[in-house]
Amino acid sequence: MGRVTERRKVIRIRDGAVSTRPDTLVAEEPLEIRLNGRPLAITMRTPGDDFALAAGFLVSEGVLADASDLRNIVYCAGATADGSNTYNVVDVTTAPGVTVPDITLERNVYTTSSCGLCGKASLDAVRTTTRHPIADAPPLRVTPELLAGLPDRLRAAQRVFDRTGGLHAAALFDEHGALLDVREDVGRHNAVDKLVGRALQNGDLPLSRSVLLVSGRASFELAQKAVMAGIPVLAAVSAPSSLAVDLAAETGLTLVGFLRGASMNVYAGEDRVALQAAAAQG
Repeated sequence: MGRVTERRKVIRIRDGAVSTRPDTLVAEEPLEIRLNGRPLAITMRTPGDDFALAAGFLVSEGVLADASDLRNIVYCAGATADGSNTYNVVDVTTAPGVTVPDITLERNVYTTSSCGLCGKASLDAVRTTTRHPIADAPPLRVTPELLAGLPDRLRAAQRVFDRTGGLHAAALFDEHGALLDVREDVGRHNAVDKLVGRALQNGDLPLSRSVLLVSGRASFELAQKAVMAGIPVLAAVSAPSSLAVDLAAETGLTLVGFLRGASMNVYAGEDRVALQAAAAQG
């Protein structure tokens, strides 16, 4: 089975001095996700939490919304010509009665930022497909001070990043700022899928009392994954995209970008952020 990190020889140059040494790199391998025996998608990921990754991906696709929708996930033996198990192919079996969309290689997918879809069609697809509407979630309020402390907590929990410097991370916090879960991956979307998939497996969806923090930018894809999981607050240490802001406004998602220290931008859903308290202190 693939490892999270691998070692490679590098030539290191520091202040003119040259040396040879091993370096620790984050592993990257393809994962093929099959749905009820049919090929669905291939993603490049850091091995580990593969079942959660597949489950989270299918939450984003609108196939799974509850633990009862999932029957089983297994690695596929015989995935290669010689019959060996590469641990790079998983098959997800849905429970009886779960409606599976017509999935083909040309399917009308709205979940990836590279799929070529944009604008109103993408927004409508997410809003009408999610089974955990954020607008129906219980009220949740967070303070700017709480949000400001989350990046340091995420960074402290990034164990593999400390060894490689090459991983994105996503973390779930409760409304009081307590860390619930953190996942790392070479792809930021995979890290979020691992979080959401683990929550689905544990029967914790919708995540209506949680805050999702991502280590990079907030793309439409990440905002969509938050909405599909019923997460009311998405924060990112970098910038959001315009379509992510549009989706947040359409669905009621609170979207925070450029979360760095006490500074942040609130792009949508400002009703969940205690701005009056912040203004009174300013």
